[in-house]
Amino acid sequence: MKKNYSQYPKHLLAVDCIIFGFDGNNLKILLIKRNFEPKKGEWSLMGGFIGDNETLDSAANRVLISLTGLENIYLEQLRVYSEVEREPTARIISVSYYALINIENNFEINEKYNAQWFDLNDFPELIFDHNLMVNHAVARLRYRASTQPIGFELLPVKFTMRELQSLYEAIFDETYDKRNFISKINSLDILIKTNEKDMRSSKKGSFLYRFDEKKYRNKIAKGYIFKI
Repeated sequence: MKKNYSQYPKHLLAVDCIIFGFDGNNLKILLIKRNFEPKKGEWSLMGGFIGDNETLDSAANRVLISLTGLENIYLEQLRVYSEVEREPTARIISVSYYALINIENNFEINEKYNAQWFDLNDFPELIFDHNLMVNHAVARLRYRASTQPIGFELLPVKFTMRELQSLYEAIFDETYDKRNFISKINSLDILIKTNEKDMRSSKKGSFLYRFDEKKYRNKIAKGYIFKI
């Protein structure tokens, strides 16, 4: 016999996505300009309500696909936001996710959302508690990047050591010694050095590397702990 829950209050459940990208120098965040009230015309994270037949993960993926058209990108659930008055129109509980996108991939942002990339250290004030969501996502990204090679999701398939260092400097907002950084990365033994070079930086060029996911997975299976 099914229990009747009609006497209990009903609340709306939503997902909000913090979408990070990297342009080679700066960590970026993708925001949309709201085209409906409340807060019409203000900047916001991309989000949406969960459908009757969706899980949280599938709803977050749907939201990302509707904005970017991209599938199978890195997406991680972050935390729940349930303050009673976090939105003025209804009791809406939101579950945040953060996603990592390689900006150099060929994809088109859905024009109807008026979306724009901003530098993570210089973006506009966001609606409701979205700034807090961003702060939590940055903290999680830094933690993940310090313990596993998550940053490769933000890079092209082939990248220079300088690009990799620039990415980690952008994530942690720090400057690293080049020699020490290369030594640390090489000690992880999860990169494949190719015979190709990026000739944009100098006449000699810089060797291109690839992330060796198979070797990384094997190390993880054997209990190896990464510390970048």
